[in-house]
Amino acid sequence: MWFREALAGPVGNSLRVDQVIYHDASEHQDLLVFENETYGRVLVLNGIVQVTTADEFIYHEMMAHVPLLAHGQAKKVLIIGGGDGGVGREVLKHKGVEKLTLVEIDADVVKFSKEWLPTVSDGAFEDPRFEVIITDGVEFMRDSQEHFDVIIVDSTDPVGPGEVLFTREFYTDCQKRLNPGGILVTQNGAPFLQPQELTNSYRSFDLLFKHATFYAITVPTYPGGVMTLGFATDNTEALSIDVETLKTRFEALNTPTRYYTPELHKGAFQLPAYVRACMTPE
Repeated sequence: MWFREALAGPVGNSLRVDQVIYHDASEHQDLLVFENETYGRVLVLNGIVQVTTADEFIYHEMMAHVPLLAHGQAKKVLIIGGGDGGVGREVLKHKGVEKLTLVEIDADVVKFSKEWLPTVSDGAFEDPRFEVIITDGVEFMRDSQEHFDVIIVDSTDPVGPGEVLFTREFYTDCQKRLNPGGILVTQNGAPFLQPQELTNSYRSFDLLFKHATFYAITVPTYPGGVMTLGFATDNTEALSIDVETLKTRFEALNTPTRYYTPELHKGAFQLPAYVRACMTPE
């Protein structure tokens, strides 16, 4: 049996289903976990692969360590989405983080990730600094009065429950909730297959922040291979930081990584021409 993901119309990935581990529909979405010989356990939401245990470290390390090490003094961090706990796991490796808040719309994602994908969170949910709030991320950003040093939007693609997390209204609320010098990082899909997704986010960032850009990662699981993460801030130093400073901050973490390096951190912002062509103002 094979699972076929149709992410971008005529293009998709096929993964052999060696064993179905979990399949059910929650209030918000269809949830599927299956085993694949190469990728390990695969989490699928509404027919789109979200994470695999074999290569999740790439996405989660880069979502967390790039903004936190660029900031250098982040104490309060917010994750919108990310109910599998992978980004939270990496954020909590930063001992300077005093509070991590995760806002997830679907309690079932957190529940079954703990049960069926425990290596992804790796005990992060038990950290006393970690608060999980089950509610709509858009409503939280609109109504909350809390401010954060780093906001990470670990969303699904802009379909279904994740669609509202790509709107200008939502990004405006994120900007209002950042402390001075704060950083917003977002999931922005595969630019070769989803260029409009990147363009739309860039146009919002460009109006709301002094600095709006993206950085690239290579994740074998995702169609197209190359994935972009949005990076928006008013903090000039966060983008101009040198490799030696990043090395010093990274060494202070005293934790191994499998993808992130300070050199890669800097290089990830050097985007291919076809990606830069998507970054057009209104």
